[in-house]
Amino acid sequence: MIGAIEVLQYDFMRRALLAAVLIGLSAPAVGIFLVQRRLALIGDGIGHIAVSGVALGLVVGHAPILIALVTAIAGAVTIEVIRARGEAFGEIALAILFYGGIAGGVVLVSRAPSGTRNLNQYLFGSITTTSASDLITFSILAAVILALTTWLGPALFAVSNDDEFARASGLPVMPLNIVLAVLTACTVVIAMRVVGVLLVSALMVVPVATAQLWTSSFRTARWLAMAVGFAVSLVGVALSYYVDTPSGGTIVLLAIAVFGVTVIAQSASRLTRR
Repeated sequence: MIGAIEVLQYDFMRRALLAAVLIGLSAPAVGIFLVQRRLALIGDGIGHIAVSGVALGLVVGHAPILIALVTAIAGAVTIEVIRARGEAFGEIALAILFYGGIAGGVVLVSRAPSGTRNLNQYLFGSITTTSASDLITFSILAAVILALTTWLGPALFAVSNDDEFARASGLPVMPLNIVLAVLTACTVVIAMRVVGVLLVSALMVVPVATAQLWTSSFRTARWLAMAVGFAVSLVGVALSYYVDTPSGGTIVLLAIAVFGVTVIAQSASRLTRR
């Protein structure tokens, strides 16, 4: 109790904990549809593109988070269009887009004013530097993500599960895929300051993988994954404060630990039944 009070007495920790809650809920809410579509690592690619947006924001000295959001959304839509066309060069085009994004970020940031040439907090996360304006942006994005994934959940599930059947059923497959791509981009931008671009996919995938071990129901798995994401993000930030470790890595390692314990517990349970 005393430890919790100590954490909450600092403004930067209150902002960090709230940011962790937002991404802990949002990432699995989007990630479960990506896992269903076997696009679990798409968050990494969009994150690479967002790095160019951050670097551009640092160069112009204005709103790197918002510029990263616009860049990530544009990249996500482009990825979806390339993927939907299904052409032979599609995979190569996506790889070029991903690597070009992070390379462009590295080059652009070299042109930023002295003192701002640092992408580390975006690559690896720096949740304790979250400002009040960042938190407002994150809150709006998280609210949109949670609202749309709940409202469009059945349609997104149908498209993610079998897009041909969904198309035959009359669902607007391409618009729904673009909506999911945009939501993924928004999630990446939120997670960028929490766990960093290099770890963003982990928070989208690992809680979902843990939830799927406990239930075969998609709806139940979605809510359970969000609960796991919420818990590991909140506990991970608090733990990183006490043990003085990077919050992003701590959150992801904690999520992996929960997954590992779940696997061991279920394996032991099956052996016991036998």
